Amino acid sequence: MNMDGATTAPELTESEEIASPERPLARPPLVLNRRSYGWITERISGAVENRAPRWWWVAFAVTAGIAGFGLFCLGYQISTGVGTWGLNHPVGWAWDITNFVFWIGIGHAGTLISAILYLLRQKWRTSINRSAEAMTLFAVICAAIFPGIHVGRVWMAWYLAPLPNNYGIWPNFRSPLMWDVFAVSTYFTVSVLFWYTGLIPDLATLRDRATSKIKKFLYGIFAVGWRGSNRNWRHYEMAYLLLAGLSTPLVLSVHSVVSFDFATSVLPTWHTAIFPPYFVAGAIFGGFAMVLTLMLPARALFKLHDIITLQHIDKMAKIILLTGSIVSYAYAMEFFLAWYSGNQYERFAFWNRVLGPYWWYWWVGMLFCNCLSPQLFWFRWCRRNVLVVYFVCMCVNAGMWFERFIIIVGGLHRDFLPSSWGLFIPTWVDIWTFIGTHGIFLSLFLLFIRFLPMIAMSEVKIVLPESDVHRHDDATALQPVAAGGGQRS
Repeated sequence: MNMDGATTAPELTESEEIASPERPLARPPLVLNRRSYGWITERISGAVENRAPRWWWVAFAVTAGIAGFGLFCLGYQISTGVGTWGLNHPVGWAWDITNFVFWIGIGHAGTLISAILYLLRQKWRTSINRSAEAMTLFAVICAAIFPGIHVGRVWMAWYLAPLPNNYGIWPNFRSPLMWDVFAVSTYFTVSVLFWYTGLIPDLATLRDRATSKIKKFLYGIFAVGWRGSNRNWRHYEMAYLLLAGLSTPLVLSVHSVVSFDFATSVLPTWHTAIFPPYFVAGAIFGGFAMVLTLMLPARALFKLHDIITLQHIDKMAKIILLTGSIVSYAYAMEFFLAWYSGNQYERFAFWNRVLGPYWWYWWVGMLFCNCLSPQLFWFRWCRRNVLVVYFVCMCVNAGMWFERFIIIVGGLHRDFLPSSWGLFIPTWVDIWTFIGTHGIFLSLFLLFIRFLPMIAMSEVKIVLPESDVHRHDDATALQPVAAGGGQRS
């Protein structure tokens, strides 16, 4: 389908598809139908400049209502105490830490797409990096809620902050929870800077196109005087490269540090060295699934099929397949290590994971959703079928939450003493606090796509054929395109 809902020409024209001695490295275009600079600006800016569609208001009302009730649950829990949750003696951590690890994992794909793929010069990232970076920020905001409230006395949560010892507060720097604060706060700060730096050229475009004084003033402030000069671009590219290099080790370090919450303990299923790479692969796995979960509806609603092509979806599906296979391997190695160790407590804990009271969490969530469903992406027609891709992404989103629940509650509810065993049953406050964070996440994303360009216009234009000064191929030259999106002969 094209931007107006009609059938388009084939994704590749004959001249684009067939390599020749003159064009030995012919590749599929990253922007279809030979769209021009002007068309890209009109299409992406139009989502911000035009009146909000009715579906946006309906979606925002629903998500804001859910977010509001979630905030009410947070206030109720703070005023009443953690007894409003389903926590008990053996299960001191449950949905709070599960949700924290889940949301931190969601935020990893944004930095991976933006930083690592930028350093590797993967040009296909340009259509999805802006939304993925925004998703990272919103996911970290949702994650930051839970470490503060799970301590019970939320007014004491500032003891987790990395305060210097001469304040006389004496935070415990040997606690993995303290390491979480260091890692997550650093990750969030660098991600905000990286996201904002990439926004500056597009904010200047919106400033120059603004029709009201308020918009021109606000976009002008945040565009920090951008004029598109050679000096502006030189400093921009240097800053972007430095931030990408700074962000890259954070992709590996942040979720590794989060995994230390468990790996530094002595509980069966937790005390293992496989957790850091296992958690990092799982975070990228779940993060890419969430990127597609958000971008596929946005692609259809804003008619961005020529910018977010099936080629982009195909490549992200391949990364989901790769990271899903790594996660599946980690699951198998966990069982192997439990058997090979000869530790009866470790063996029992893994048998309990498969056959115990939470057995269906493992069979449905971890085995089917995380291990089996991504294997559909071995087939090209599955990677390019939007409905199949969306189904697999929803499975992965659910499966990654189940995985974190099994790790945390599954490792706690049956410990060394059978007399202290117990089950965790969530209360309505548990459930609606978690649902409320989804409302916060989606509300922030809806505000983002309404007031800021969801696709990096300046970066997408770089991948067009006409941006290559060394390309003189008349067969693929750009044709004039009307502002409304229809081509002229």
